[in-house]
Amino acid sequence: MRRIAIAVAASSMVLSLAGCGVLNATGGSGDASPTKGNDVTVGLLLPETANTRYGKFDHPIIKDKVAELTRKQGKVEYANANADAAKQAGQMQQMIDDHVDVILLDAVDAHAIAGQVKKAKDAGIPVIAYDRLAEGPIDAYISFDNELVGEVQGRTLLEGLGANVDSSDKIVMMNGSPTDPNAKQFKAGALSELNGKVKIAAKFDTKDWKPENAEANMTQAINSIGKDNIAGVYSANDGMAGGIIKALKAAGVTTLPPITGQDAELDAVQRIVSGEQYMSVYKSYPDEAQAAAEMAVAKVQGKDIQFDALTRDKVDSPTTKGIPAQLVQVSALTKSTIKDTVVADGIYKVSDICTAKYQAACDALGLK
Repeated sequence: MRRIAIAVAASSMVLSLAGCGVLNATGGSGDASPTKGNDVTVGLLLPETANTRYGKFDHPIIKDKVAELTRKQGKVEYANANADAAKQAGQMQQMIDDHVDVILLDAVDAHAIAGQVKKAKDAGIPVIAYDRLAEGPIDAYISFDNELVGEVQGRTLLEGLGANVDSSDKIVMMNGSPTDPNAKQFKAGALSELNGKVKIAAKFDTKDWKPENAEANMTQAINSIGKDNIAGVYSANDGMAGGIIKALKAAGVTTLPPITGQDAELDAVQRIVSGEQYMSVYKSYPDEAQAAAEMAVAKVQGKDIQFDALTRDKVDSPTTKGIPAQLVQVSALTKSTIKDTVVADGIYKVSDICTAKYQAACDALGLK
């Protein structure tokens, strides 16, 4: 509740400032003189392609928002590291060499990239950690409330297990990549809900978040625990949930246990409709991406009031304390909330979800 209050307060502050015309100011009382005009170049470094959100949502939304904020004079230089930390370091060095004005960094390896963050800082290029909190002298951070994500996953998994859930019920915990600090926060949030209420019979940190790695891990868990003894599966994201389901089906499981996810990928939404996956976590990528673009442009244009309004929270990394931040809220995506989340926000049309294969299930849910 505390985190929700912080985020609501921050959102209210932004809206209040916007209503007063402050957010569009380029100078004025209490606002620093602009250091850059509309010819802004934003470097955008995204971590991988296994999760479809980066290509479908984050990159195009940030690109469009930067264009809007700069009267189409600004641009985005984009690079995706495909889960390769060394490749991302090279991409960031290239952006430093190209003298971009600001970098939005979604780190493959939050620790390994710290040296490049310092190089950017030394070159006078602000770095805003996007979605994952990188180490080094970060200027700001924007992401979802990651512990809340885990709490929502854990709490909804317990609901899926039913009213008679017992501390002896065995679940498998499929966490994300050990190089992603978000994964640790998801795990902590989930454990705060699950500890003492179920038995975590097997747990894994899944290299690079890859579905095939989750599938292999799940096969190992099935062999160890027994396919009929798994009451539920905590999966930190949707891609891994897909791999987990493949492993369960390959083992001959016909009635799948409740399985969590995150990211509201289209495949996952369809699995939720059909009953193969119990839930996902809906995170408003437009809200996160648009706010990130606003932060980046405000930072290099010297719009301090706007930047401060967008970063009302504070977070700590292992190397830097008191980083200005914005934490965006999340919600559980289940059969009963599809219409009010991804459909209502225009992420997917009902026709995208309810293809011929899923039409009967959609009709049963009243998805029309």
